[in-house]
Amino acid sequence: MVDRATKIFWGLVTGLSAASGFFAYDTIRLRGALAQATATVATGDVVSLVSVFDGDSLVVRNPTGEDVSLRIVGIKALETSQGKDAVAHYATAARAALEKSLENHAIRVLAGTPPKDRHGRSLATLFVEDEDVALRLVKEGHVLVYTAYPFPMMQRYLDEQARARADRKGFWAEPAASSRADALLKLWRREAP
Repeated sequence: MVDRATKIFWGLVTGLSAASGFFAYDTIRLRGALAQATATVATGDVVSLVSVFDGDSLVVRNPTGEDVSLRIVGIKALETSQGKDAVAHYATAARAALEKSLENHAIRVLAGTPPKDRHGRSLATLFVEDEDVALRLVKEGHVLVYTAYPFPMMQRYLDEQARARADRKGFWAEPAASSRADALLKLWRREAP
């Protein structure tokens, strides 16, 4: 006969396994959507949101109705590692903030140079009602300025990142997240051309 504590333990293990499976399936589904989206966007295109993968990657529908895998120029969202992660909340918040910024809005595209990244995603800066969406995410402390590849607005983004940090906005208010952000910024400075 199994005692109550053992039943509770195995119930929790089963529940956590099911939750992990659900989130793994969702991640695989979104990555598949990103991989299948092979169309492109051009400067001036007005696109609509299909899905958000994370705080800097998404799929949009271009004017011809094709899905385009897109990476936003100049930013990088914090990512979570396996298991318990002190910054998981901030990765989720970045994804939600990007989705909220774009959902049910006409999104104007400024194509990046080069037009695609090494993963085949289109590179672009996105605007909603003349507001640079990435710059807003930086100001709110949801994403980092990705300095490994210089871009025209990089100094403005860096200035806003410094303000967000000084004001302890978003992940800058959390020591563990700030520490991870600092490590990434240091790595990107070394990788910059």
